Amino acid sequence: MNNIQIPYVFRLAATLLCVTLLVYWMHVLQSTLVLLLFSILFSMLLFPICLSLEKWGISRLWAISLTMLLATTVVLGLITVTTMQISGFYENVPHFTHKLHEILDKLQTTAEETFNIDRARQVKEINIQTKKLLDESGTYLSSFLSTTSSMLGALSLIPIFVFFFLYYRDFFRIFIYKVFSKVEKNHLNNVIAKIYEVIQGYMVGTATVIGIVATLNTIGLLCLGIDYAIFFGVLAAVSLLIPYIGILLGSLLPMIMALITKDSYWYAVGVAGIFLSVQFLEGNFITPYIVGSKVSINPLAAMIALILGGQLWGLPGLVLALPVTAILKVIFDSINGLKPYGYILGQAEHRNPRKFRNIKEKVQIVEKKLEEALN
Repeated sequence: MNNIQIPYVFRLAATLLCVTLLVYWMHVLQSTLVLLLFSILFSMLLFPICLSLEKWGISRLWAISLTMLLATTVVLGLITVTTMQISGFYENVPHFTHKLHEILDKLQTTAEETFNIDRARQVKEINIQTKKLLDESGTYLSSFLSTTSSMLGALSLIPIFVFFFLYYRDFFRIFIYKVFSKVEKNHLNNVIAKIYEVIQGYMVGTATVIGIVATLNTIGLLCLGIDYAIFFGVLAAVSLLIPYIGILLGSLLPMIMALITKDSYWYAVGVAGIFLSVQFLEGNFITPYIVGSKVSINPLAAMIALILGGQLWGLPGLVLALPVTAILKVIFDSINGLKPYGYILGQAEHRNPRKFRNIKEKVQIVEKKLEEALN
């Protein structure tokens, strides 16, 4: 029986329908999928420690338990340090409030002298905006509490999922063999190993970059004498989990702190200069050297992935965008029909301009000969 050739229009419509359904269910199942993806990433991060303990003769159950205990201790230590830093803010709230009133008074004076906006009009507008903010604060507060409670509930489940992913890793591998039974096991093993290598390299590299950037930020803030320099330096570095825009968002708080606590606005300018310099070093030297060799995704594809991830899943989507894109690139590169999509996600090849000119000249010669032959 002859093969039936399906028209391109119908194949395109079927593809678009499948993509639409996939995106719809990814949005509907957001909380579950985000939980599973974070659990998979953390299990990949902890797998080397667990494997080392197993090689020392410790059973898998105890190896996973010790690994989880170590990870939990580190996380609780970070939370404790962060809580201590935040509690220090409350002790200085009166001082911050006083300085904030002084800044507002200077801004009102500047607006009155420069733009001829009298204080009564300014106060009236401030009161209107404050009332509007208070009216909407109930909605914002309830939404924030709901989001926070659901997030804490999801975070409490991550260790459980990580435990099971580590414990049943051989079981999941056999499941993949059964699903793709027509594919050679060696090819599947290579794909799985490549995915693990990419994600492991991304996460370890990102942690290294965060440590380096946190150190540079803290040193710069300490040199300027900014209060809570360590906290702000680490916070801005952790915001690197949101690529390209994270460190800019992380620099806002120390700039505000400099405006409130210092007598000169130049301290805030200095903070901005420090963070811009660190971002330049991070984007052009630190991250490409440490992470770039593991995750070869071009900047355009990364930006598109970030936009789509943010629209689909919000903040978790921004964090998961790059590792998920890296996994998709590995899968695309391993399937013949999808290799063009893996190529478009990867780094562009730098061609030799002289070689390109030679090719262009040869093409022009061929075109000229064709024209002569036709004439």
